[in-house]
Amino acid sequence: MKKGALKIFKLSLQIWLGLFALIVNAQQDSQYTQYMFNTMSVNPAYAGSRGMFSFTGMYRNQWLGLDGAPETQTLNFHTPVRNSKFGVGVSVINDKIGNGVNQETNFDIVASYTVETSYQGKLSFGLKAGANLLNIDFTKLNQYDDVEFTEDENIDNKISPNIGAGVYYHTDSWYVGLSVPNLIQTQHFQESANGNTSSSTYVAKDRINYYLIGGYVFDLNYMWQFKPTVLTKVVAGAPMQFDLSANFLYDETVTMGIGYRFDAAITAMLGFQLNRSLNVGLAYDREITELGGTQFNSGTMEFFLRFELFRNYRRITTPRFF
Repeated sequence: MKKGALKIFKLSLQIWLGLFALIVNAQQDSQYTQYMFNTMSVNPAYAGSRGMFSFTGMYRNQWLGLDGAPETQTLNFHTPVRNSKFGVGVSVINDKIGNGVNQETNFDIVASYTVETSYQGKLSFGLKAGANLLNIDFTKLNQYDDVEFTEDENIDNKISPNIGAGVYYHTDSWYVGLSVPNLIQTQHFQESANGNTSSSTYVAKDRINYYLIGGYVFDLNYMWQFKPTVLTKVVAGAPMQFDLSANFLYDETVTMGIGYRFDAAITAMLGFQLNRSLNVGLAYDREITELGGTQFNSGTMEFFLRFELFRNYRRITTPRFF
């Protein structure tokens, strides 16, 4: 590929990424509709807070019908360390876009330390350390006669380290957490500006995302519980993301909910506690932006599964709602 064509492509990629970021409220970290069941992915202090071995898997297919739209797979598990105040866990998040053109995988090891502030209240501090694995295959892009990509221009298994931190407070009925999952701002696609090696520009740069998450459980009667939750994400240079959801738990078995992502989407959720160990859920997003009104976008689907062992019955008499 000619040098001039490569610069034109990188400039086009920068513009496209900017437009994509505006469409999804400058999303850089992975986005979840069922975030209330996947808290450890955004806050390391959550590790071990459920008092048992907890495994969570999630698959998100964003913008159905749009060729090359984002897909996210998440796997994590965490558990308290027996007879201690520590919790540990592992998290893996895989994002891909453009039918495999761009693929990022985050591997993290998570640890937390919990202090009991009252009979029910617990305050946890969490840290995580890991690496981001980036692969970009330009040869999977559409090829044209005057622009041809080669494997030499690909990015293969580029590893970037990262760390994160968070705090998380919870009782039996409510919780709140503040976190920064990725503190290192990794830069991609470095190139010299005007041939001056001391002055460089970057087509892409990971920015720090700040999260505030919270929720409360109201006992409506002996059959129904109501749980409103909120997630706020702030990143420099972009509008604030604000997710508000309302879930109802019936007979400790069926969860039904709706949600609203400010100026972006409306959501619906349905989940089932199949037994004391297995919980499954499904969510659907419908865009309310201009993208959502197009014929090639049929919304977003998200699937969730949680499997748990070694339940601690001393403090938990009903299935945990968070």
